[in-house]
Amino acid sequence: MKWSQEAWVAAEPVYEQILKLAFIQELAAGTLDRAKFMFYIEQDASYLIDYGKVLAGIAAKLDRLDHRQAFVSFANDCMFVERDMHESYLGHEIKATDIRPTPSCLLYKSYLLKTLYEAPVSVAMAAVLPCFWVYQGVGRHILQHQNKENNPYQAWINMYGGKEFDAAVSLAIGICDEVASQCTEEQRRAMVRAYVMCTKLEWMFWDSAWRLEGWLV
Repeated sequence: MKWSQEAWVAAEPVYEQILKLAFIQELAAGTLDRAKFMFYIEQDASYLIDYGKVLAGIAAKLDRLDHRQAFVSFANDCMFVERDMHESYLGHEIKATDIRPTPSCLLYKSYLLKTLYEAPVSVAMAAVLPCFWVYQGVGRHILQHQNKENNPYQAWINMYGGKEFDAAVSLAIGICDEVASQCTEEQRRAMVRAYVMCTKLEWMFWDSAWRLEGWLV
């Protein structure tokens, strides 16, 4: 069994709960409160600032040129492709200093950065993979079950459920499998744990947007 198959099976119960989230169901129906979606977009922009840094950090640690090039490309997409999508909804450029991350967003970003700096690069790669693979799954799920009549969030749905994103996800999974094939069994288990943890953090992130999560003061 490939490492990616092990990781997906381990995290699948969490993924199934993600699909049941009110945020995802109403996003698919096109009935999601715009305030909640905009809250999510702002938090996602904050998250992607550090996610892009982690992707670039992984690239710097990889030995193979093609793997480095792939992660540099992923980081570049964070800076430009997804940023442009965020701006299309907000109508203006988002500055990192303008966004106060929620507890869930801060936890997710901190976990990724900690993993990058303290864990083997294989584990860091596993940690960033849910943001590819889970989003692909959610995008595909919504395309199959959505109300396509005038859905105000269609651009978001098309981006993550589309073929261009599929190519990036397949590449990221393939690289993780190649790296995992050179790891010990203990290292592979550490990769699975990181993947499952970040799938749980994806659940928290969407749930926090639904609740408009904030700080006490």
